[in-house]
Amino acid sequence: MLPSHRVRRFTGPLLLVALAAAALVLLPVLVLASAIASVVLPGRWRALRLLGFFLVYLALEVAGLLTAGVLWLRAGFGRRLHTPASRRAHYAALRRLLGAVMRAAQRLFALRLVTDGESWSPLDDGVPGSTNAMVVLSRHAGPGDSFLLVHTLMNRDHLRQPRIVLKDALQLDPLLDVYLNRLPNHFVPAERTDGYRSEDAIADLARDLGEEDALLIFPEGANFTPRRKVRAIERLRGRGLDAAVRRAEAMRHVLPPRPAGVSAALGAAPHADVVFVAHTGLEHLSTVRDLWRGLPMDKTLHLRWWFVPADEVPQDRAEQTDWLYRWWETIDAWISTTAQPEAGSAPDRGDRRTKS
Repeated sequence: MLPSHRVRRFTGPLLLVALAAAALVLLPVLVLASAIASVVLPGRWRALRLLGFFLVYLALEVAGLLTAGVLWLRAGFGRRLHTPASRRAHYAALRRLLGAVMRAAQRLFALRLVTDGESWSPLDDGVPGSTNAMVVLSRHAGPGDSFLLVHTLMNRDHLRQPRIVLKDALQLDPLLDVYLNRLPNHFVPAERTDGYRSEDAIADLARDLGEEDALLIFPEGANFTPRRKVRAIERLRGRGLDAAVRRAEAMRHVLPPRPAGVSAALGAAPHADVVFVAHTGLEHLSTVRDLWRGLPMDKTLHLRWWFVPADEVPQDRAEQTDWLYRWWETIDAWISTTAQPEAGSAPDRGDRRTKS
């Protein structure tokens, strides 16, 4: 169980400042130890690159919390935190912080981002971004890919204000805890209380989506692992959903999507366009151990989206479930050709924009 909101607000920043101070004092030792470790580890200066990214992220966490303090003061000591002006200021701060994180990752690890896919606009005018409210349904592939997706939604090309459905454990990060609780997001609790329905919270997020907003949902609910896939299939089999079981068994890289939250969002926001998103390149990095063992260097990260205008989204629940599974099968096939190009044909490039 997570510490209470009040406890997190006190201990989170305190621990962060203590960690930053310790890193500053021990910086010469950390650099020397990382340099020695880099000599014996495979790759080019692996430990030093990781240390550099850790220090950048730590500095951005501290800067972000200081900015949040200033925004709290400007909002009348918190009284006006939920006004449109305050929300825009918090989104702008998050956009700058995420941009700095992504630039640091790209430079330190020599990563390249390639976007394959359609314009989000229903008009073929070369301008990315739907002019309507959006519900974004994305593959769940670890925190690295999730940061990448949120950054893409918020960057200067799209300038969306994302509302995210995410796990409550992410509130252990002091920066995410402060910013995302001040903005319209929903943390799904690990332990469900009596009467709790995530579908109701998702519908509340979707109901007033405007043309600058994007509701981001990860229908799988967790990263793909073989064990989770087996458990998901067993749940479907226990509910007698034999057709869903067969379709889930055929998918190699994704978990079967859970349609309840998606249907809640689409029912509350029938005016919203839908964007399906697949991404690959960082899905194997879920823990610190994964990052140490599989540090991505000199890699190309792929992001792919498909745009569906609101008037083409099924309204019937059964049709929505079938439609969602068909799109998840498309995402699974795209991952097969993109994540393992040597084993198959070249991926569908569509409209390609490359950022390095």
